[in-house]
Amino acid sequence: MKIVLNDPHSKYLETISLEDLDNIPTSFKRFSSFKGPLKVKIFLINESISSHQLLKLKNNFDKLNVCSLCIYSNNRFTILAGRSLKIDSTFVREQEVKNKLFLINIKKEEDTLHEGTIRSGDRISSNGNLCIIGDVNPGAIVSAKKSIYVWGKLLGIAFAGKGGNNNASISSLYLNPLQLRIGDVIAIGPKDKPKNTYPEIALIDDRTIIIKPYIMETTN
Repeated sequence: MKIVLNDPHSKYLETISLEDLDNIPTSFKRFSSFKGPLKVKIFLINESISSHQLLKLKNNFDKLNVCSLCIYSNNRFTILAGRSLKIDSTFVREQEVKNKLFLINIKKEEDTLHEGTIRSGDRISSNGNLCIIGDVNPGAIVSAKKSIYVWGKLLGIAFAGKGGNNNASISSLYLNPLQLRIGDVIAIGPKDKPKNTYPEIALIDDRTIIIKPYIMETTN
């Protein structure tokens, strides 16, 4: 189970993994300083949670200034348990839950979130991480001092790790760029179109940019 809290300005304040529902009060101590109102999203992959367990969780959220609480899960029993408590609960397939978690990487003020397609000739830059909800078309250039996350097609040019950060990465649901650059390493995009339906990540390995599946943590 992953819990994401954000303020009214959509800036993520905290993301936690909660595995022990019997230890909720301890996990929630860190939230006491959040003034709110807060929006809370709960993501569960292949987890069956009872209404009794969810009620414990909800009672602790009721002690905070929470204006919105919703659940995303691929387990129908969990969804029914949430709805029985009048929690906004949405059934989504496993990959869709992972795609939503794919966005949960923006935590600091210097990070940038852009919603919408970036068209040919457009340029977007970030002093931290850059997260894009939409496509990056051919002819567009996106850059960031840290990592780049594209929830859509990356078809243009992407430059992560500006300033020499070779630990940065570039991730996308459909990674088929014209050119990639991470730190001081440059690579031409792959000739073949991606055949996979899962997100991929580009990073530096032994002074070479490689592309591999984007692995996300799941809770069994």
